[in-house]
Amino acid sequence: MNSKPVAIITGASRGIGRAISLALASGGFDIVAIARTPDSECMLALQPEIEGLGARFFPVGLDVAHTDRHDEVISSILEHYGRIDILVNNAGVAPIERNDILDMDEESYDRVLNVNLRGPVFLARRVAREMIWMKEKVNDYHPSIMFVTSFLTYTSFTHAAEVCVSKAGLSMAAHVFADRLSEEGINVYEIRPGLIETELTTRGKYKFDKLVAEGLIPQKRWGTPEDVAKAVASLARGDWAYSSGTIFEVSGGMNIRSI
Repeated sequence: MNSKPVAIITGASRGIGRAISLALASGGFDIVAIARTPDSECMLALQPEIEGLGARFFPVGLDVAHTDRHDEVISSILEHYGRIDILVNNAGVAPIERNDILDMDEESYDRVLNVNLRGPVFLARRVAREMIWMKEKVNDYHPSIMFVTSFLTYTSFTHAAEVCVSKAGLSMAAHVFADRLSEEGINVYEIRPGLIETELTTRGKYKFDKLVAEGLIPQKRWGTPEDVAKAVASLARGDWAYSSGTIFEVSGGMNIRSI
């Protein structure tokens, strides 16, 4: 069994997932990096960076929407490392096309809900079962599960309604898992990013740049993947061990309501 704690990060190849992987590797975790294409250029570039931080790197190919492969993937991780300490459910997709809700495509809706909500819920369920079992096997074991949601949990975006629905659902999933797993000694957190500069936000950058300039974000700047990764690293360290079920807003104050 691995002597170091092990963190699983979904959607690890780029953006927020990549930053989280690097932050947790810096914090003493060995890394399981999950992406749809484990041998992509992004994943191949991530491996030496992770290993350069003194962490082991295990790339896994998985579309989280394919719940029929979750057992196989978790078994391979346990065979490789022998333990799972952290799950960061970060993987997410945008709509195939950003149509008005009145023109929303069923295929796009199903895809977004499967990747952003259904997949993470069932992956968390699978990992939680292993964590409960491992509590008796691993010394000084402090497992946790994190769900990366979005400011779209509470903000309407009529040209990405499927994302709004999926993230609102994922927020409730985090709440329910926190409730159920507290008795098992497993902390669950929701990390709620605001506007973060990633590939997923490039299509709307001009629009959002204008909104930022007009005061959409009280702290007057876009967020970075590293902003989100710092929150995850703090939770993984145990800085918030008495705060299971908490929503950690990383949005520059977008959650502030004012008149």
